[in-house]
Amino acid sequence: MIKKFIVCLTLLSGVLAFSQRNTYSPYSYYGLGEVKFRGTQNARAMGGLGIEGDSISLNLLNPASYSHLKLTSFAVGATTSFANLINESNTSKAKSTNLDYLAIGIPMGKFGASFGLIPYSAVGYNVSNVGEDEFGNQTIKTYTGTGNINRFFAGVSYSINKDLSIGADFQYNFGNIETQTIEGISTVQLLTREKNSSQISGTSFNFGALYNKKISDKYHLYTSLTYSPEANLTSKNQRNLATVGYTANGAEVIYNNPLDIPVGNTTQTIPSKFAFGLGVGEKNKWMIGSEITFRNTSSLTNRFEDYTSGTYENSQKYSIGGYYIPKYDSFSSYLERVVYRAGFRYENTGLIVKEKSIKDYGMNFGFGLPLGYSKIDLGLEYGVRGTKYNNLIRENYFNISVGLSLSDKWFKKRKID
Repeated sequence: MIKKFIVCLTLLSGVLAFSQRNTYSPYSYYGLGEVKFRGTQNARAMGGLGIEGDSISLNLLNPASYSHLKLTSFAVGATTSFANLINESNTSKAKSTNLDYLAIGIPMGKFGASFGLIPYSAVGYNVSNVGEDEFGNQTIKTYTGTGNINRFFAGVSYSINKDLSIGADFQYNFGNIETQTIEGISTVQLLTREKNSSQISGTSFNFGALYNKKISDKYHLYTSLTYSPEANLTSKNQRNLATVGYTANGAEVIYNNPLDIPVGNTTQTIPSKFAFGLGVGEKNKWMIGSEITFRNTSSLTNRFEDYTSGTYENSQKYSIGGYYIPKYDSFSSYLERVVYRAGFRYENTGLIVKEKSIKDYGMNFGFGLPLGYSKIDLGLEYGVRGTKYNNLIRENYFNISVGLSLSDKWFKKRKID
């Protein structure tokens, strides 16, 4: 048991030092970037539905689920995304791979606990714009950004009775975001570079409740509530200006002493969130449900006060999904023990660019491949974000997700004959 615990802590420590470009979206330019999905791959494959507690695998969407665990569970997941970025005149391709979660859940009788690391948001874009100045000269602007906000969480859950459980997560958010703009005239070799960086940190909380009730001899009712109050993060900002040029092999050359421009620190908001889910199903056989999520994203601001091209409204997300298991205890057919999942989601992200609300919707499919008490979860997702009209960008994306859940009884009393 001690060896397993040390291995998990080592993996968590390694991820803390791991930096990745885990988005390609030009919409990650705004605010704290693209907000990532928090749940495991089995929830993602059902359109983001997380209304049921599980005895052998983690539900990271609702902290009330931790006390449903009967075995210690270690979960890790990753996603590779492929996308076509389309506007009214051009198309380009993008690809990214990111770690989705790394977490451990521990049962403790009526209590349960979990801790781990997940990304909260990510920044990663590279956009060029060719225009013309007032004198008829061709101008070139290139916008790039990298970075992410990671989230370490630790939570506890308590089962009040066999139907109702409650839980809470403490979350520490931290990360760095760096963006730069390079602009100049095509006939002039030297360019102006503005580099902005932000070091962001702060705490937040998430509360949840699950109520699972047997309503007949075969069927169960599943209900879920989660609430995250608004949280404020501190953003320590820096800005730097320089005149630069580039060699034939693309190396940057700085032609003067970079100038540090004083900019004030800002407070970044993680908006409050409320989600309610409802479903029905037959235990170990099937479940279908839906969930609606409201986020107070109208309270969001950009990291620098002079970033004014994006505004915000409150967002909503609607998810519907479920799973089906032909025969969970089949001895004759492995395929009958596989969990088949599907779902659909539609979201108004809350971001408004050029008077257009940015929407995001997708279809999901997935499979849970049992390995004793452990399992491998595979997921496929096709989605669309944004629009190609009004000189914006539409993202047609396809995601492949893989999750591994290792479950075992770590804390065993040794018997001596």
